[in-house]
Amino acid sequence: MPLALLALAIGAFGIGTTEFVIMGLLPEVAGDFGVSIPTAGFLVTGYAVGVMLGAPLMTVLGTRVSRKRMLMLLMGLFILGNLLSALAPAFAVMLIGRVVASLAHGAFFGIGSVVAADLVAPDKKAGAIAMMFTGLTVANVVGVPLGTLVGQSAGWRVTFGLVAALGVVGLFGVAQLVPDMPKAEGVHLRHELAAFKNAQVLLAMAMTVLGFGGVFAAITYIAPMMTHVTGFADGSVTWLLVLFGLGMVGGNLIGGTYADRALMPMLYVSLGGLAVVLALFSLTAHHKVLAAVTIVLIGALGFATVPPLQKRVLDQAHGAPTLASAVNIGAFNLGNALSAWLGGLVISAGLGYTAPTWVGAALAVSALLLALLSAALERRGSRTSTVVRQGAPSDQPAAACH
Repeated sequence: MPLALLALAIGAFGIGTTEFVIMGLLPEVAGDFGVSIPTAGFLVTGYAVGVMLGAPLMTVLGTRVSRKRMLMLLMGLFILGNLLSALAPAFAVMLIGRVVASLAHGAFFGIGSVVAADLVAPDKKAGAIAMMFTGLTVANVVGVPLGTLVGQSAGWRVTFGLVAALGVVGLFGVAQLVPDMPKAEGVHLRHELAAFKNAQVLLAMAMTVLGFGGVFAAITYIAPMMTHVTGFADGSVTWLLVLFGLGMVGGNLIGGTYADRALMPMLYVSLGGLAVVLALFSLTAHHKVLAAVTIVLIGALGFATVPPLQKRVLDQAHGAPTLASAVNIGAFNLGNALSAWLGGLVISAGLGYTAPTWVGAALAVSALLLALLSAALERRGSRTSTVVRQGAPSDQPAAACH
């Protein structure tokens, strides 16, 4: 794998850390600014909204510059947002800093996926995408717990300062290691937008929303589930999330490897397995060891869908994939928000803390059905094309008989 993928992975590590570390530091941030925990929660919501809106916006704004330069500009925006958060004199300023940093998120992963895929041979594209996303998954194992520990001991401002420093390293890596890849000639915004007329692109994005949404339906409420149902102590939630992160790392690498060999079968296996494991979680949540194993499997199966789904979008939006790739990153965050809301509804309805696992299972099954539909439409299209080619009159004159 090219060294340029390392630079992309470092940037992804910083972005993953800043996205999730705030969840462990909400009490400290709320206390410093004198706001309630729910109010501080807008730092999470604002970031998610910024990702969804920023992915297409920043990609469109970057259509006139090379992909390398755009990646550098995005890392600069990421650094600025985290510095603003670290130095914020008031809660509103920190919220602005979070939104500024989030604007880089979707476009960085979207453009980075295209760059990663272009750096390698066609049969290694999903593996290259997975290598970049490894930075995001490792952030959940190392960056988030470490950032939380630093924030709780030295102050949350130090954490965001260190994340900004990570952004500087990522910016330097992109500048030095990523080759200058000019934007494709003749590809304009209308070509990028035309990709959204392709039903297969839209189906892949819907799979992203539902499939990854299935993961977060359960994981969003992992703390109350593990403490109230399983019987873990409050302090155990941190290492349970580390287990989830380890599962994500393994699933991401496996998904990237096998998606290059058989993309749709990889999606069938990962989405089907995810649905089964999420459904079983309502039972295994009552046993500590089984609950811990299930959390690892949810992380692995959930993130095993990421490289194939991202590659599916790139393949179907071939010729002008950048905007579609970035919007698909926003689709992951849309799935997170949708599933968290649905999970909250079933808990509020009095169905218990394990009820969101059934919501997640239903979402994963829905994504699997869409994958089967997508493959069926693709096969039908291939058969139609073959029939048309076979039935078309030959352009060559018939050979004369002697």
